[in-house]
Amino acid sequence: MKKNEQWNLSYFAIAFIVLSLMQIFVGERQAVQPLPYSQFLQLLNEQKVSDLRVDKDQISGKLQEPIDGRERFSTVRVDPALATELSQSGVGFTGTTENTFMNSLLGWLLPFILIMVFWNFLFRGMADKQGLGGLMNVGKSRAKVFVERDTGVTFADVAGIDEAKAELVEIVSFLKDKERYARLGAHIPKGTLLVGPPGTGKTLVAKAIAGEAGVPFFSISGSEFVEMFVGVGAARVRDLFEQARQAAPCIIFIDELDALGKMRGVGTLGGNDEKEQTLNQLLAELDGFDPREGVVLLAATNRPEVLDPALLRAGRFDRQILIDRPDRKGREAILKVHLQKITVEPGLDGARIAEITTGFTGADLANLVNEAAIVATRRGAEAVSLNDFTAAVERLIAGLERKSSLLDPEERRVVAYHEMGHALAASTLPAMDPVHKVSIVPRAIGSLGYTLQRPTEDHFLISCQTLKDRIVVLMAGRAAEDLVYGQISTGAADDLGRATDIARQLITRFGMSAELGQSVLERQNATYLGDRMTTLGEKDYSEQTAREIDLGIRALLDEAYQRAKALLQSRRADLDEGARLLLEKETLTPEEFPPLLPLKPAPALPRP
Repeated sequence: MKKNEQWNLSYFAIAFIVLSLMQIFVGERQAVQPLPYSQFLQLLNEQKVSDLRVDKDQISGKLQEPIDGRERFSTVRVDPALATELSQSGVGFTGTTENTFMNSLLGWLLPFILIMVFWNFLFRGMADKQGLGGLMNVGKSRAKVFVERDTGVTFADVAGIDEAKAELVEIVSFLKDKERYARLGAHIPKGTLLVGPPGTGKTLVAKAIAGEAGVPFFSISGSEFVEMFVGVGAARVRDLFEQARQAAPCIIFIDELDALGKMRGVGTLGGNDEKEQTLNQLLAELDGFDPREGVVLLAATNRPEVLDPALLRAGRFDRQILIDRPDRKGREAILKVHLQKITVEPGLDGARIAEITTGFTGADLANLVNEAAIVATRRGAEAVSLNDFTAAVERLIAGLERKSSLLDPEERRVVAYHEMGHALAASTLPAMDPVHKVSIVPRAIGSLGYTLQRPTEDHFLISCQTLKDRIVVLMAGRAAEDLVYGQISTGAADDLGRATDIARQLITRFGMSAELGQSVLERQNATYLGDRMTTLGEKDYSEQTAREIDLGIRALLDEAYQRAKALLQSRRADLDEGARLLLEKETLTPEEFPPLLPLKPAPALPRP
């Protein structure tokens, strides 16, 4: 039953009270008929009345002889002096009183109505915010139902994940043509779990499936199942699946499944808490779930490592589809979709934008397109250009420029040499990404300058030498300060932290240390949230090994620092000239300062 069709007991109570009072009033009016005051005086003189009851404004009593079948009477009192004069005139007269029925009725009902309104709008509103809901709806599912015209999303709006899309097309085919799959006894997987980093389009894909299939789309978050009352979540799971069976064929989409399906027995003292009961009910529904009914279950999470193993076994969520960050071709396809929504310059190359957005997700690219349009609008342009996208990338990566921040002239010189040290080291080492821009304009994230490198290709394997070269580039900023001023500053704090992380992973995760061998000392934690990829649990190696790790990290950093210092020493003239131009222009590109262009490797000598 829909919420707007449910009867509220308070409305019945109000109607019952009103009808009761009206019945009492009408009954009294019918039992006691009014009598003119002049007739009352006449009957009084004739002593034909008895059992008189004198009130302030009214006199009532009993007639000795019934008149028109009436045995009782009531009359309104009139001022005695005026009544004497009117009696002497022989004219009939009677009194009237103000009708106080409505006042009396409101006096009874108004407080009751105010209490009911206060309870209905205040208490129930607070209860809904706390997840209690109405007592009649406490076990009802809160799934939002979308039909084809409401989703507004098809596979044409999904780009950059061709492999995942190909698997999901089967679900659409099953919903449209179940007989074709049932012909050989095959059935669609009971559950399909979409996993991947935030912003990669998991929810968008689920809506696209519903839009393509043209079936009802039940969308609900995993956190909406868990309530304060124990058993409410389980009731909502049952109600959701019951609604889905009645609306079949349809799609159930549970977003943020980790809020509902966390591993049981971890961090709890018992098994009777609300979350575990809700998860148990979901497992039971999946066991009794017949995929031939035409109900497809989809779920999404970016924390697959915390899900209960019973939820991921075969027969429940049979298929897991990884929706990862797109590669360069994927980013180009996603940009093609979003660029249609804004006005761009003719001939704008989406491939150039895809090259400078390595690591961006679909949501990041959508945000980038919007930021570029804002930048173009701010400068009064008629269309969005490539320079607007470059400015938007810098805005998203480095933060907003703070040109109002005035640095001491000597500090500006230190920052200029620091950033030029990074840039020259990156342009000298052949395995590094090309330098795109160098700036000493402070940014909102707290940096006093930045060196932006632009990857040309997506790399999935990184060699040991490349990792060591990255450490050299990070240490080159401090090396430039030491080379020029003979002292160092705190400006390299973030660089040192990143360099230390690379050195530690090189030794403990990738087995690239000659002293410690190829053993993995810190395992990777399979998570898509945050940058921390290693566990912080108890160390499973000895103190001697820990000491060797520390010494190995220190040796890598020292070696990289000496390499960076020697590299900059060999290019001291370029370092001084680049710092001078930075102080003059604040921002440099390789086109404005050719020494920032990547050095071409020397040609290999022919073999004899």
